[in-house]
Amino acid sequence: MMFQKTKTSKKTKLALLVHEGGTQTNLKAIREAIDNARINAEISAVISDSQDATPILERVSPDYICLAGWKKIIPDEITEKYANKILNIHPGLIPDIVDGKVLNPDNTKALWNKGMYGNKAIQNFLDQKATYAGSSLHFLTNEFDFGPVLGKTFEKIEPDDTVESLYARLKKKENELYVEVLEKLCKTS
Repeated sequence: MMFQKTKTSKKTKLALLVHEGGTQTNLKAIREAIDNARINAEISAVISDSQDATPILERVSPDYICLAGWKKIIPDEITEKYANKILNIHPGLIPDIVDGKVLNPDNTKALWNKGMYGNKAIQNFLDQKATYAGSSLHFLTNEFDFGPVLGKTFEKIEPDDTVESLYARLKKKENELYVEVLEKLCKTS
């Protein structure tokens, strides 16, 4: 895992990019962890995917950008400007190298779900008869659905799971993963 510490004792500035029609569970989990002093950060902007994020990001100059349901492609110039500063949660298990693979806890091959998000990714776990669903939190790069992985979470798929039941359990683990990673990234030195 790759973690960078902020260089000052100031609070880390976060910009959260959210999906306007989403459930906002990652945003809520991050806000709660900040309010409870678990994450040493402040939210400098919450930007909906119905907005143009670029001028807002330039104005607030965040330390980290957290994609939390964001549905737009991030322009290459933003990805490059904020290299290893844009966090993305992906409903799939991203390998550490492009040609790599991830194993589930039972040693079966995990699904990457490249190019999929939301219900489509969860349905793919069920369609492929995977033993586990999982999510990866990674730094965004110009390579689609890939970048340095900061953490992974797994959820055992039950025989009677539906997209809704599986996604509900996985979402809780995603929320906690986001908080755990931000807690480490936002520690002061």
